[in-house]
Amino acid sequence: MGKSSPSNPQSPNKRYSAFSESDLQSVVDYLKQEIKDLYCDDGFPWIVGYSGGKDSTAVLQLVWLALRELPPAKLTKTVHVISTDTLVENPIVAAWVTRSLNIMAKSAQEDALPITPHRLTPRIEDSFWVNLIGKGYPSPRPKFRWCTERMKIKPSNTFINSVVKQSSEAILLLGSRKAESTARARTMVRHEKHRVRDRLSPNASLVGTLVYTPIEDWSNDDVWMFLMQIDNPWKHSNKDLLTMYAGATSDGECPLVVDTSTPSCGDSRFGCWVCTMVELDKSMAAMIQNDQEKEWMLPLMKLRDELDNKDDRSLRDFRRMSGHIQLFHDRPIPGPYRQDIREHWLERLLQAQTWIRENGPTASRKIDLITIQELEEIRRIWVIDKHELEDHLPAIYHKATGKPYPGRQLDDNLVIGPDDMRLLAEICGRDRIHYELTRELLDVSRRNRNLTRRSRVYGDLEAALRRGYYGSAEDATEKARKHQTAVQRAKDIRQKELPLSDDKDPL
Repeated sequence: MGKSSPSNPQSPNKRYSAFSESDLQSVVDYLKQEIKDLYCDDGFPWIVGYSGGKDSTAVLQLVWLALRELPPAKLTKTVHVISTDTLVENPIVAAWVTRSLNIMAKSAQEDALPITPHRLTPRIEDSFWVNLIGKGYPSPRPKFRWCTERMKIKPSNTFINSVVKQSSEAILLLGSRKAESTARARTMVRHEKHRVRDRLSPNASLVGTLVYTPIEDWSNDDVWMFLMQIDNPWKHSNKDLLTMYAGATSDGECPLVVDTSTPSCGDSRFGCWVCTMVELDKSMAAMIQNDQEKEWMLPLMKLRDELDNKDDRSLRDFRRMSGHIQLFHDRPIPGPYRQDIREHWLERLLQAQTWIRENGPTASRKIDLITIQELEEIRRIWVIDKHELEDHLPAIYHKATGKPYPGRQLDDNLVIGPDDMRLLAEICGRDRIHYELTRELLDVSRRNRNLTRRSRVYGDLEAALRRGYYGSAEDATEKARKHQTAVQRAKDIRQKELPLSDDKDPL
């Protein structure tokens, strides 16, 4: 990119700056002209990935300043600003981004700019608590990182694909920088080889989307220099942004999750407060340590540490969700969290929410660590999908909050009465597997009793019997070992019976 884009931004002997050969204003003027040229070059809408962090703020600020210099007749296409809220973001950062989006919408109107902000959230069935507390997914780990795709990638991609569907193509602007990491630099250089129209790279996963990274060669210091010396055009203080960063780290730097191509977790990143992909949420710990007014977030740190159980086998069912037993190193691979553990996590979460509402600052008095929509979906999964007919969620809510559960009533035809459930528990005693099997069979029978065609009931009964087939975890493990041995023996026999060679005599 002219003088501002050297081929080797990293130097071991000298601290690199994109402004070393030209002054800040010259580089900014060059980029603004490039942005104006690209914007006017076609009719395809733009999408800016915005997190409220320094990199995405710098990109959006450049776009805003450039568009303000165009005559109204040339402002013919929309610039969508998308921000993905996972619903479990660091509360301080989430509040910052929400304020920024609100101010942005108002300022864009005042400046008569076609900039439209969008706050994206995951579908209810994809949210963190619905998957962990509802379905029983264990806390995310490197080998089972179920959260990023559901909570960050899907909402963004769904929006981008909808824009592409309407316009056949879209330009995605990201705050990605080569200086962020060696891996990021390699990826960006690889994409450069396939660029079209000089600065636009095709996106491998989003058909019809070209990616523009205007600050790709800037250093971390360059970004801050730009933000501190040039005022935020939608009037959301960049100095306050710097204060938020400084308060979240001991060394003054802590990059945000900026877009779907940026790793969602890391040792020095703002992100989801529930993240168990890192040893410690350093940004939240630093916020609490550096500012007594942020000590209200302590319950979040404690709950996150509780979730970060490296050996959670004792908290999980010995069966997979389907009821099957799968061995790994002669031990069953654990399945979802047990019912009592999921109920425990819900109670702890609601207790934390209640404490923060009662003891936190005014801005946190209405905080939702979990939404009513998520609670309703969790209740549906427990009672309908998992046949947990006790329907404990309303009682857990009342116990943790001191208030009656605000959700809707369940259909009485789907629930066996509490007296029946207590009687069943007494009969089964400590035999939990027998209790769960009987409960599920009763529920399947009750749901199908008024149906004229009951073809589905056989499949439901078979699934219930498969889950309740074992006498205990030890019994299940022993049966799985025998099955594994039998399968291996059959393979060995089949191998011995095969002819040594099928080659025919060439003569």
